[in-house]
Amino acid sequence: MKVIICGAGQVGWQIARHLSGEKNDVTVVDSNADLVRRAAETLDVQGIAGFASYPDVLGRAGARDADMIIAATYSDEVNMVTCQVAHSVFSIQRKIARLRSQSYLDAIYSDLYRRDHMPIDVVISPEREVADAALQRLAAPAAFDTETFLDGDAQLMGLRLEDDCPVLNTPLRQLTDLFSTLRVVVVGIRREGRLFAPEAGDQLFAGDEAYVFAPIEDIPRTLEVFGKSTRKQERLGRGRRRQYRAGGGAGARKTWPAHPCQGDRTRPRPRRTGRRGARAHHRAQRRRP
Repeated sequence: MKVIICGAGQVGWQIARHLSGEKNDVTVVDSNADLVRRAAETLDVQGIAGFASYPDVLGRAGARDADMIIAATYSDEVNMVTCQVAHSVFSIQRKIARLRSQSYLDAIYSDLYRRDHMPIDVVISPEREVADAALQRLAAPAAFDTETFLDGDAQLMGLRLEDDCPVLNTPLRQLTDLFSTLRVVVVGIRREGRLFAPEAGDQLFAGDEAYVFAPIEDIPRTLEVFGKSTRKQERLGRGRRRQYRAGGGAGARKTWPAHPCQGDRTRPRPRRTGRRGARAHHRAQRRRP
């Protein structure tokens, strides 16, 4: 597939690295010649220096026979115009734009990106992607990777299996019999750096990374089955807090030895030191019967 990436900054460079690593024909366009040179020297891509929204620059980048264009420059407006030129002049079928301004991302203006208006097929907002990823991790903190599907009704989780996982050494075909009400599918296993699709007779072992697909309502039960129960994490947290308080530190409880000047007080306090402490001590001694 032939792809044009407009913008050779951090976002554009990372996209170019992934696509070129998948053996795609990638061309990078940027007005900064140094960034273009860096991409061409470090990646298996071609580089064109120039403004991405100019038709002649896109023409030199091979837009006439490109399958996709990704506009990821620092300017939202340049990205939008680039997609418009790619559509109107070169008839590129797939157009992706990076937009950061929230005004462009408001749902009430989504009609703006129709083909007869501003032809952008996919809008990417890095800030929204980071926020969504953070919310997904908070929803399943025991998973090292999460992704939602079916409009948020299902989730794919990456779970690292520990020694206390209840389903270790259990054939996957038996999971349905053991947990008949649980709708969960193990779609992938990473073992010793190799990712493969499991078969019904495969087993899970400690140290494996299992990719589990489950409906949202079954997520708590799924985490418990794979040894990632939220209740377990809470118990561990309480145990750490108790250990910390017992061992000392900022939260540890301190008791002081009773002092004769304090009589039978139930809340003993340490004796003051220094000149003021000595005076208070002598006054207390004189008041004693």
